[in-house]
Amino acid sequence: MTQQTFYHNPVLLEESVDGLAINPSGTYVDVTYGGGGHSREILSRLDENGRLFSFDQDLDALENVIDDTRFTLINQNFRFMKRFLRMYGVKQVDGILADLGVSSHQFDEAGRGFSTRFDARLDMRMNQEGDLDAVKVVNDYNEEELNQIFKEYGELRIAPKLTRAILQKRSEALIETVGQLKEICAPFVPERIQHKILAQVFQAIRIEVNQEMDVLEEFLIQSRDVLKTGGRLSVISYHSLEDRPVKRFIRNGLFHGEPEKDVFGRVSVPFKKVGKLIVPTAAQIKENNRARSAKLRIAERIID
Repeated sequence: MTQQTFYHNPVLLEESVDGLAINPSGTYVDVTYGGGGHSREILSRLDENGRLFSFDQDLDALENVIDDTRFTLINQNFRFMKRFLRMYGVKQVDGILADLGVSSHQFDEAGRGFSTRFDARLDMRMNQEGDLDAVKVVNDYNEEELNQIFKEYGELRIAPKLTRAILQKRSEALIETVGQLKEICAPFVPERIQHKILAQVFQAIRIEVNQEMDVLEEFLIQSRDVLKTGGRLSVISYHSLEDRPVKRFIRNGLFHGEPEKDVFGRVSVPFKKVGKLIVPTAAQIKENNRARSAKLRIAERIID
């Protein structure tokens, strides 16, 4: 099995790369390299003068580096996009692509602790060298912090009950495994919606471990500076927590509130929306179930 196949099919591949309106001699960034599917597609549309910089903080991604002189893989979190591009002498680029969330590879690697399918240690770190993991979140966070995570990042009505159950259980023994956490959740999760609720619980902890919402906002702000005028931003999200800030930032350059108007009642915004929201077809979902919740938004950098 090739490494690329091992990582599974990239979601909305053609649509997201089409959205970049690629200039063959341009410079592009793929901030979520994973198995390299989107990066390979971008490279296939570049000429010998084009360049691609990709980011991935996961050490596993280093086993899948593309051998191409036009390509550079930066083993860092994409919250540091602007800083590391400057280290390579790049101040502005023609397009940026982001495929948010967890890769299929990370979900399918039992030992990574991302999936409810395997009884592994609660890890959930996208960067295996990070200090904070799911064991620390579940065992060290206080009641208020845990409750907030489950409510905000999991959008769970059972947040208070689940938090109290975790506090009770961890007072008896350390909660270290996926199986232990599922057992704690069981009394609050009707069997018919078990998969959905467990997914929300694990999503909440994973977002906290990886600081995903902070990373996303920092990345979007940097994309405003890094993209040339006329450059394109192509972002695939998988749940409303990701999609909302992307949608708002594209619309008005903010995550909260509304932009200020000048004396003529006009607002200055950094992006304009390109086309409509793109979602996968039934055929794409059948081929890759992970695509079922994907949403693709495309924007163009304008003069603000």
